[in-house]
Amino acid sequence: MAHLFRDHIEAVSPLTDEEFSYILSHFIVKKAKKHSFLIQEGDPVRYEYFVMKGCLKAYLVDGNTGKEFIYYFAAEDWWITDREAFFKQEAATINIDCLEDCELLGITLENRQKLCAESRKYEHFLLVKSNMGYISLQKRLQMMIMGSAKDRYEHFIKNYPNLYDRIPKVFIASYLGVSRETLSRLYKA
Repeated sequence: MAHLFRDHIEAVSPLTDEEFSYILSHFIVKKAKKHSFLIQEGDPVRYEYFVMKGCLKAYLVDGNTGKEFIYYFAAEDWWITDREAFFKQEAATINIDCLEDCELLGITLENRQKLCAESRKYEHFLLVKSNMGYISLQKRLQMMIMGSAKDRYEHFIKNYPNLYDRIPKVFIASYLGVSRETLSRLYKA
C-alpha cells in the first residue's frame, strides 16, 4: 500500500528509495472501522491523514437542529484532518467519520514540520498540494454560491465519479446543499 503514497508524492517530487523510506518513517499506520470517528468535535487533533484505503466524510453538526453539513469527502489518495485544529493545535471543530473500513497514514504536526525543514522535495510537494487544495476549495465555494443544484450535482458526478456509488445519497445531498428528494430528482433527470 505504501506505493500509493509514494506515487502521490512522486506526482510532484520524484524520490529515491532512501528519501521515500525516510519520509514514510515519520508516519504511523492507523486502521479505522466503518462508522467510527477518526476525529470528533472537541477532541485534540494530533494527526493529518493520508487515505490509503477507504472513504471518510468531514462534517459540522448544527447544535440547534442536529443537522449535518458535509463539507468534504476523502477517499484513496486524499488527505483529511481538521486543518484548523491540526495547525493551531486546538480542539476539533468538526467530525470525521469512516464511511468504510479505512487504512490511513498519519503524521503529527511536529513530524510534518521536521520533514519540511529537512527535505526540500517534501516541502515542495506540500506546497503544490496545498495550492491545489485551495483551488479546489475556491471552486467548491463558487459552485455553492453561484451554481444551481443541477450544476453542483453535475460537477460532483464529473469530478468524483468514483465516489458516487460509494457514498450514501443522503450524504451526497448534504454535501451538495440539497435535500435527498432534490437529489433523487436530479439523479432521474
